[in-house]
Amino acid sequence: MTQPIRIHSFPLSGHAHRVELFASLTGIAHEVINVDLAGGEHKQAAFLALNPAGQVPVIEDGSTVISDSNAILVYLARRYAPSWLPTDPVLEAEVQKFLTLAAGEIAFGPAAARLINVFNAPLDAEFCATVAGRVLGKIDAHMEGRSFLVGDAPTIADVAVYSYVAHAPEGGISLDPYPNVRALLASIENLQGFKPMPATKAGLAA
Repeated sequence: MTQPIRIHSFPLSGHAHRVELFASLTGIAHEVINVDLAGGEHKQAAFLALNPAGQVPVIEDGSTVISDSNAILVYLARRYAPSWLPTDPVLEAEVQKFLTLAAGEIAFGPAAARLINVFNAPLDAEFCATVAGRVLGKIDAHMEGRSFLVGDAPTIADVAVYSYVAHAPEGGISLDPYPNVRALLASIENLQGFKPMPATKAGLAA
């Protein structure tokens, strides 16, 4: 890597935080370019040339441009931090399962509940809370006797799950009933290079 990776981000985006967190945990040289979402910068031609979907995060690694937080995690792990994405077929499949969970039930549960409280998103709060309870219960059961989601060491699965689960209380979702989830969050937060996502005073965090 001849120059730092450029991460186009937004401070309150859990998707973008995944990428910043991973770069920090792994020591990948990077610079963060905050995109003015409120001002519509993500809908301007310069940004749309990087990601036609108009969403953060996006990374530039030399001439390589990649969008989608989970795709970025896979790319960065394969290229710069291979221990974070196992090559064993069973373990790799387990990691993929949690990437899917992050893009599915976590996105539609705790992440969406947070969108309602932090950004006034017009979503169904009851539905989001139901999905959040279901997915947090799954993770809590899975984490019994474990320190990390897959195997004995941290992987990109932990990074993909962390941001929106850690900030679930901002969406009114309590983590009190899920001791194993809270232990997982603590394990991630205790890793060298951990970088928190800025908190908001919303929901249970108000």
